[in-house]
Amino acid sequence: MSSTGMPPPADNGQANAPRVQMVTQYVKDLSFENPGAPTQLNARPNIELGVDLSARQMEGTLFEVVMKLTVNAKAPDGSDKSVFLVELAYAGLFQIQNVPQEVIQQVLLVDGPHLLFPFARRVISDVVRDGGMPPLMIEPIDFLGLYRSRAAQMQQQGTA
Repeated sequence: MSSTGMPPPADNGQANAPRVQMVTQYVKDLSFENPGAPTQLNARPNIELGVDLSARQMEGTLFEVVMKLTVNAKAPDGSDKSVFLVELAYAGLFQIQNVPQEVIQQVLLVDGPHLLFPFARRVISDVVRDGGMPPLMIEPIDFLGLYRSRAAQMQQQGTA
């Protein structure tokens, strides 16, 4: 019994359960270039998408995950003429507790971007639309596949 006469709350094994919580999310950097404005697009531009992920420990159990998305739209006629360019660094602050050290990197570089992506996609869609172009909906990204590919690449470099 506690001093209030009530039994202590049962933790049901939850006290040491792994926990990942997004504390906040934010635009860290945003750039939009529209060199051909005003222009009318008669066909969908050729889209090149670049993705770069990074994570760092802030303090204690807080980690920052930064997802950098680069969208380069080229003229649909096959020329190398740029229609627009968007560069977005979208970040989230995550609190991670009771997660084994050997999987924290995977949590940060797979689960973190997975949670951030819908919001980053909306920011890009809005910026492109506000720039006078048809809204751009980026297809979902396989962050686990990216993580595995990078891990394999790093392993090959380590053995070479």
